[in-house]
Amino acid sequence: MTDGRGKAGLSLTARVLGTVLVILLVGGLLVAGSIWWNTRAAARQSYDRILFGAASDIAAAIRIQQGTPLVDLPVSAFELLAQAPDDRVYYAVTGPGGALITALDPAHTVPAPDQPASAGATFFTGTLSGEEARFVRLSRSFAERDFSGAVEVVVGQTLRARNAMTTDLMLDALLPMAAAGLLLTLLAALVVRSALRPLDALVADLSRRDPYDLTPMPAEALPRELGVMLGAVNRFMGRLDGQVEAMRTLISDTAHQLRTPVAAIQVHGESAAEEQSEEARERALARLLARTRSLRTLLDQLLSRALVVHRTDSAPRTPVDLREVALEVMERDDQSVLRPEAELRLRIGDAPVMVRADAFSLQEAAHNLLNNALRHGQAPVSIGAEQRGGEAVLWVEDSGPGPAPEVIAHLGERFNRSADSREQGSGVGLSIVAKVASAFGGRVEMGASDTGFRAALVLPSEEEQP
Repeated sequence: MTDGRGKAGLSLTARVLGTVLVILLVGGLLVAGSIWWNTRAAARQSYDRILFGAASDIAAAIRIQQGTPLVDLPVSAFELLAQAPDDRVYYAVTGPGGALITALDPAHTVPAPDQPASAGATFFTGTLSGEEARFVRLSRSFAERDFSGAVEVVVGQTLRARNAMTTDLMLDALLPMAAAGLLLTLLAALVVRSALRPLDALVADLSRRDPYDLTPMPAEALPRELGVMLGAVNRFMGRLDGQVEAMRTLISDTAHQLRTPVAAIQVHGESAAEEQSEEARERALARLLARTRSLRTLLDQLLSRALVVHRTDSAPRTPVDLREVALEVMERDDQSVLRPEAELRLRIGDAPVMVRADAFSLQEAAHNLLNNALRHGQAPVSIGAEQRGGEAVLWVEDSGPGPAPEVIAHLGERFNRSADSREQGSGVGLSIVAKVASAFGGRVEMGASDTGFRAALVLPSEEEQP
């Protein structure tokens, strides 16, 4: 699949899985940071207790002998420190004024803690043999006859065991989390593929279809999102089917309607060529000219019908005043060609007669109504527009009695020719009116009026439009 610029696009499955992976990665980083912080605090707390226990044991072993503090290092203190066998250790015991009583490495200088010594334990960091280390300082006060003052105990340990413990705890927590993330990714892939299976079925259905099969696709048992998409596809296919059907109808109508006049033109032409007398040749040429004009009118109507069908499906609906449509049709010169002697009247009021439709299609419908009245009706002929309740009416009226009721019932049908054999109407003009009425939610009304015969295009007024 490629986009409009020709670049390959990611599949929907890849996009969803990529999003899931990003979410898992961000969540994993946040959880890993929290685990590192907590395991580091847990390791520090555990080994700080070991340091405090060792310092407490050493402090408890201090005694005063002849005014001098002495200490016998207890085995328990070293047993506690031995729980981190890979770490270097340090201890020192000092008397008042910083006098050294005993130390593991007398040359080593322990950094001072951030806060002053107190009766409690003070933890601080420093270096031990070039490594970062953790220290605890513990003070024990004496008040005896021959000695008074505080004795401080400092015990230190490097951080190897702490770091190892932090690493082990993190691995113990992260490895199951990574396995769970991988499992969730696989489950997400299965869920996505399962969710997209109906889409694959739709693609397979479209692939197997005949190119001319534009019937709606079934939407049963589809997820709501795919149902919406399929509804849009079906509506598009419906519009496309309408356009294809209109094209087929145009071709069929053209073939059906042109066969007779073309054959007649050929016959009249051959007759004119074979006639010997001038008078007979002129009559043949007159018939040929009449047939040619009739063919031109027919072609105009067929092309107009095709254009109207196309525009009713594609042109946007806009507010249109039917009075302006009637006036536009009146100002054309077509009626002067059809019946120059006919009296034509315009009957419109001051109030707008608004509909929502395509102005061009309405003009074509009104034009065909007027031409039909001029060809088959009696003068004078009137055209007008009026509001009738919630409906807008564009009408054409002539002064004749109109066709018989059984003929009116079939007016507007394809290939329905005029009952008047002298005119040989094709019925295409009124079919255009019927198509326009259907496209814009209206209807065609035909019947006798007080002054003659009226044909009307009735549409919902704009105020009634949703």
